[in-house]
Amino acid sequence: MPAEGPQVFSPPALSRRRFAALSAAALGAFSHHPLSPAWAEEPPPLDLLVRSESPFNAEPELADLIAAETTPLAHFYVRNHGPVPKVEADAYRLSVEGLVHRPRTWKLAEVQRDFERQTVEATLTCAGNRRREMSAERPIGGIAWDAGAIGHARWEGAALADLLAAAEPRAGAKHVWFEGLDPITEKDGSVAPFGGSVPLSRALTPADKSPLALVAYRMNDRPLSPQHGFPLRTVVPGYIGARSVKWLTKIIVSDRPSPNHYVAEAYKLTTSADPAELAAAEPIYEFPINSAICLPAAGAKVAAGKVRIAGYALPSGEAGASVSRVELSVDGGRTWSQVELLGDARPACWRLWRTEIELAAGKHALLARATDTAGHTQPATTPWNAKGYLHNAWHRVEVECG
Repeated sequence: MPAEGPQVFSPPALSRRRFAALSAAALGAFSHHPLSPAWAEEPPPLDLLVRSESPFNAEPELADLIAAETTPLAHFYVRNHGPVPKVEADAYRLSVEGLVHRPRTWKLAEVQRDFERQTVEATLTCAGNRRREMSAERPIGGIAWDAGAIGHARWEGAALADLLAAAEPRAGAKHVWFEGLDPITEKDGSVAPFGGSVPLSRALTPADKSPLALVAYRMNDRPLSPQHGFPLRTVVPGYIGARSVKWLTKIIVSDRPSPNHYVAEAYKLTTSADPAELAAAEPIYEFPINSAICLPAAGAKVAAGKVRIAGYALPSGEAGASVSRVELSVDGGRTWSQVELLGDARPACWRLWRTEIELAAGKHALLARATDTAGHTQPATTPWNAKGYLHNAWHRVEVECG
């Protein structure tokens, strides 16, 4: 379990020059690889803070993250559990099997040609976003994410429901498993792909209830990049990023959740690694309501007077929920004032926000909290868990005005 092992991993952010070298090493192998016309050239450069070199994991500076509602590839976080697989587009196949009447296999071009292209705007977030804050309470293994393991994109692809309909699920089907092409070496030396699964009911949720679950091949008007799952990935709006499996090669319809490690053992809320506790816990699906202050940066020194404060807010993944209010406190949570929300309120989509507040000289602790249309409000604290998942307490940033 390379990214979720028991070791406490809190590397410093690498310099951007060092990142450029790592980025070239991670992505350069694709520059001469027969992927697609869009990736015949060098992929766009990334501008991220590296949290893990191998496997490669990185997030943006928070100021970069909120520069635009749609997160450009350069500033979209990268979450890997193993090496990025090399995929030849012409040889690639996607299969649907399991509890279906008609097992099917498609080439990439057939998925793009045979199914209506759907466009979905959705925010993806890692279940470990803001883990660094929770690990300050007690050590936690895994990637030491700040609040940047999140990004919003415009996704295009085939509706997952349409591919399933073509395979005709049998009676008793309740879950849909996803299997990627990334080889992950486990502690016992065995190699297995990353996998996820979602309830069949979520895969079939109509667009008027929640954004469609996709088998996506485009991100922000371009084919998926290698780091983001080329040639196909799932995108399940409202669910943690681990359920949006990259380099998708197999969909299995079943009567139970996937036995893959990243469903059966990881991505669960537990207080220990006890096997009995892990087995009894339910897999995490929906993400919780959350928000973060991205400007000013933590520890920043700013001029006293009117201070610009900005950030993002994410609704809970509950069907139909959207961000309805974000509030800021400068007195430890005793009083709160609403901030200006940008963009439209949409399910499974973040909203950027901003405000200006008069701050006197001295040190100040800024707090942010969000509320959504389903009635969820960020709590003051989040209970500690062994993997640091779903940290959504009030976001706190300390600054000094002079």
